[in-house]
Amino acid sequence: MVFGDLYPSAMQLQMVSVASVLEAMGYEIKVFSLEDGPCGNIWRAIGVPVRILPEDRTLPNSVDWLDYDGILVNSIEARPVVSSLLHEPFKSIPVIWTVHECSLAHRIKEYNASGMIQIIDAWKEVFSRANVIVFPNYILPVMYAAFDSGNYFVIPGSPSEAFQADSFIAKHYHQNARISLGLSPKDFVIAIVGTPFSYSENLMEETLVLQAVGPLLQQLRSENSTESELKVKMFTRNITEKHRMILESAALSVGFPRGAVDHVPAGDKDNLLGTADLVIYGSCLEEQSFPSVLVQAMNLEKLVIAPDLAIIRKHIDDGVNGLLFPRKNIGMLTQVLLRAVSNGKVSVSGQKIASVGKAYAKNLMASETIEGYAVLLENVIKFPADVLSPLTAGEIPLALKQEWKWHLFEDVKHLHRMNESLSGYKILQKLEQEWHNNLMERPSVSTPKISEAFSAIAWEEQRANEVMDMKRKMEEDELKDRTDQLHGTWEEVYRNVKRVERLKNELHERDDKELERTGQLLCIYEPFFGEGTWPFLHQSSLYRGVGLSSKGRRPGADDIDASSRLPLLSNVYYRDILGEFGAFFALANRIDRIHKNSWIGFQSWRVTARKANLSNNAETAILEAIQSQKHGDTFYFWVRMDQDPRNHANKDFWSFCDAINAGNCRLAVLEAFQRMYGVQLDLELDSLLHMPNDGDTWSVMQSWVMPTRSFLEFVMFSRMFVDALDAQMYDKHHQTGHCILSLHKDRHCYSRLLELIVNVWAFHSARRMVYVNPETGAMQEQHQLSGRRGQMSVQWFSYATLKSMDEELAEEFDSEHPDRRWLWPQTGEVFWQGLYERERIMRQQEKERRKQQSRDKIQRIRKRAKQKTIGKYIKPSPEGTSGLNHTMTVDL
Repeated sequence: MVFGDLYPSAMQLQMVSVASVLEAMGYEIKVFSLEDGPCGNIWRAIGVPVRILPEDRTLPNSVDWLDYDGILVNSIEARPVVSSLLHEPFKSIPVIWTVHECSLAHRIKEYNASGMIQIIDAWKEVFSRANVIVFPNYILPVMYAAFDSGNYFVIPGSPSEAFQADSFIAKHYHQNARISLGLSPKDFVIAIVGTPFSYSENLMEETLVLQAVGPLLQQLRSENSTESELKVKMFTRNITEKHRMILESAALSVGFPRGAVDHVPAGDKDNLLGTADLVIYGSCLEEQSFPSVLVQAMNLEKLVIAPDLAIIRKHIDDGVNGLLFPRKNIGMLTQVLLRAVSNGKVSVSGQKIASVGKAYAKNLMASETIEGYAVLLENVIKFPADVLSPLTAGEIPLALKQEWKWHLFEDVKHLHRMNESLSGYKILQKLEQEWHNNLMERPSVSTPKISEAFSAIAWEEQRANEVMDMKRKMEEDELKDRTDQLHGTWEEVYRNVKRVERLKNELHERDDKELERTGQLLCIYEPFFGEGTWPFLHQSSLYRGVGLSSKGRRPGADDIDASSRLPLLSNVYYRDILGEFGAFFALANRIDRIHKNSWIGFQSWRVTARKANLSNNAETAILEAIQSQKHGDTFYFWVRMDQDPRNHANKDFWSFCDAINAGNCRLAVLEAFQRMYGVQLDLELDSLLHMPNDGDTWSVMQSWVMPTRSFLEFVMFSRMFVDALDAQMYDKHHQTGHCILSLHKDRHCYSRLLELIVNVWAFHSARRMVYVNPETGAMQEQHQLSGRRGQMSVQWFSYATLKSMDEELAEEFDSEHPDRRWLWPQTGEVFWQGLYERERIMRQQEKERRKQQSRDKIQRIRKRAKQKTIGKYIKPSPEGTSGLNHTMTVDL
């Protein structure tokens, strides 16, 4: 649950009451707030942890919202949290946003008139992000119609009217309210209230009610015959001057003195209900929920008289907690009033009815509201396979839901902010100030048509200048190309171009961190998806981000685009189903081009969000252990399975794997191994892949370090395992969204199984497994290698076995070109010894072909026929020697 603040209010009381019931149903709840307050202690008293988020609206991203199955946001003041949920990977989390304020609705018309379209669009965006927008009454959805994206829902009922009544009584407003309304202490005041939904028949109903009240004038005639002690105050929205004049005329015709009947503005509603002797509900329109104005009147211990509408009969028992009159015969209201008023005041029976009504109204609709939220959660939140489903709404004991938790607020009720209509203005003022600041930062533009004409001229000049610059650049480039250059063979040109491209690629995006990383023994990669994960990624040279999608990458960061290295990750289905495991395949694919360190590691951004990431001490300890080769070929990890929040019962490995995979982890692994190795395994999985429960722990959340060579061996195994898993589950999961590893539709179906498979490989391939304390860096070996003899299935995980299987798959793909859907070739490089030999032979044949072409060319030149001499040519003497009589003959 997320709040804007933790000050006492009706919303806090309502949500504390709802949370208490939800916890009894089996839900686990945590409270976040942007501002602390007295209610923080109330939440802690009922066992709900509270966390105060920073005021900076960009920092709520520092919460890993994926830890929660659903988020209940309360108040528009909590909008910064909803904004943080607009980005991946948090876009899929169910959000229920309860909006109880009118403040934003009142500003919509002002925003449109002032041209603040950006603010309206921003609110539309966050409103559409919520799966459900919940309102406590049916008037608010009408007021917020401009933001409706089809996700509005009403759960009627709130203790706000009771809160307002308590505040009114506590501040002794009664006498002051009478003075503000122009009433004397002797006046008998009847308040006629109606529906907030105004319609054409309102005027007729109000006139009929006035006629029914008319006979009371005889009882309440004052000593001054020109005046009356009976005052009728009407509270109706959207009163026009014409409406006012017609009602005044109707009042005079009934016999009311001038001024005895008038309207009360909306701001005086509380004063009117607080001073009225009895309240008449004058609308006969069938409504969907019990009128809130009657709830407030009953909480002020006023006698309530209303028509016998279905929704009103549901909560008012005639003669017990209120009085009813037939809606089709408003004239009967006179008889009801004559019984309720005696000797110029409310009768004794009427006072008893009002007293019972107050006790009833204090918790009016509490049961419906609490049950409404329970039903909503059932329909919106889909729980993962590893959780115990809570009770249904129908299983809630009546004693839990029939009352609000008033007793928890007895000590803080006096701190209630009286004017709740002002709530929500803080966030509005902040957003409006930002809008004005952005407007001031833009270049000032003079108004009207002169400014528009000047702007058009400026743009034309700008475009002309850009065209001229482009032409000049093209001419310069052509001149450069025409300069004399040394000519060579096509082979030399080709080699020079390739050399330049290689140099260009090597120099591309070389920042300080990348240069520092070059000489390191270790690089830890942090896979991420979407903007929401950026606050959890490290900036030091020891770490490097791996963006699983080309969208949502950090600008200017030295991150790796996994989808460009492995096209499979461009497929949304496989990007979701593999999750962080896809980063392993992307990095292992031609790893020498991107990773030049002897050790490689991974750390999930979710580990950083839980503050379980490596500290500086732990980083130093790992680097020193690697440098000194303290443990050799080792699998270091720092997130323990026995401390995982999903492992409350401290289960063994396979039991934990079953618990988070709908009970089918062992079955899926066994079938995958049968497909991988092509044999029918009759043995139980525990004997085939024994994972001992020896008091030591295992790795979770994909946060570990190992030698790069071992990582490639693990990826070789993983590619075949994932291929077998995919062959087992693809058809059903791709078509229906269901698979055996989840109880519900799940885009990340077998990602929880892949999270644990590294333990199976590390244990059975005889790697040391060392736990590193992420705070201190202290190391402790788990499942001692010396004591594993007889427990490991090394024959299934040896490098020779995996390599031969990998080459067989590569040979099949390369030689037979199977046309079936096959995942394995898409997860990395297809390579086997025969392919290498064939390429070597092809290169040798090409070389021999070129040599033969060269020999043939030389032979043709040698065998070329020579031209025979056809005569003699006498060369003329040089100039200046014409007098000399000598000649030179040349054979032709």
